[in-house]
Amino acid sequence: MSELHVPAIDTVAIDAVLAALADPIRLTLVRALIAAEDWTCGSDVLRSTGITIGRSTLSHHLKVLREAGLIQTRVQGTRRLVALRHDDLTRRFPGLLELVAPPAAAPTEPGTSTPTA
Repeated sequence: MSELHVPAIDTVAIDAVLAALADPIRLTLVRALIAAEDWTCGSDVLRSTGITIGRSTLSHHLKVLREAGLIQTRVQGTRRLVALRHDDLTRRFPGLLELVAPPAAAPTEPGTSTPTA
């Protein structure tokens, strides 16, 4: 098992991170990785989002995220497992992942579908 090169977290620039997150597909992939919380096959991450793109397009998006310093990739046989660099990103850019995370559903009052204030 080997890992593909990722930039050292102290060399990751916020403009590269934001540029990578500006693409709606990559933002969706990062949100899915936040929810996954562990090493996951790239195609499983894609499937969980409901997005339909080709394998080469998925590979491109994952490469952009890796080169921007957002994810790490581990090669395991013919599979590529990906994981969000959660701890590194939280240390380098405090609050970023909370802003990127999918919005939580508004709490509702018991017995109704009306959001509480």
